[in-house]
Amino acid sequence: MTTTWEGTRAIRDGYDRWAIVYDHDANPLPALEEPIAADLIGKVAGLSVLDLGCGTGRHAVRMATQGAIVTAVDFSEGMLAEARRKPEAERVRFVVHDLHDPIPFPEGVFDRIVSGLVLEHIDDLSAFFDEGHRLLRPGGRMVVSAAHPAMFLRGSQARFTDPETGRIVQPGSRPHRLGEMVMAALSAGLRIEHIGEHAPDRVFANRYPRAEKYVGYPMLVVMALTT
Repeated sequence: MTTTWEGTRAIRDGYDRWAIVYDHDANPLPALEEPIAADLIGKVAGLSVLDLGCGTGRHAVRMATQGAIVTAVDFSEGMLAEARRKPEAERVRFVVHDLHDPIPFPEGVFDRIVSGLVLEHIDDLSAFFDEGHRLLRPGGRMVVSAAHPAMFLRGSQARFTDPETGRIVQPGSRPHRLGEMVMAALSAGLRIEHIGEHAPDRVFANRYPRAEKYVGYPMLVVMALTT
């Protein structure tokens, strides 16, 4: 998996700055995604789990506290620094790595793989899902979430307010179509166990006001894939 150095650096630098406020800026998309992804991942006690693009460790730390053996990968040192500050983070093995490069683990060593809200920063979806299939044990499951492609039609993509400058920053996103995601997963030899498209409702928007304009509109797609 390859991308340009400049493109990768811009995304990584953006996430390094976003890390300071990522868990506290009332972003509705992770809040919408987390319970759905957790349900699809299922019980993880005693399982070997890989979190690809772990960010501040929101999935990784939760799974580790549930008894999983978790390896969490991200290319943002800032995000990983925030993840390591969380209670119980010492249970997680954190690894600095760019997902555009081959993932440095042997094949067939993980029971579960989770990748939350990362696909819009991946150039080559086929290579990404090929790596997922390679790393999963037979019968393993990969849960992947992404901002719904319809969000890009509304001009929405990953963005944050820089805590130092007050400016809106867009680290860099690739507007993949839903069909591209599905076909990349199937071409890698993965089977689709579940695919869901999710919109916020009024109750959710009351908790996360930034979701108000998307009530009834698909914000999120989540796939559960098996070997």
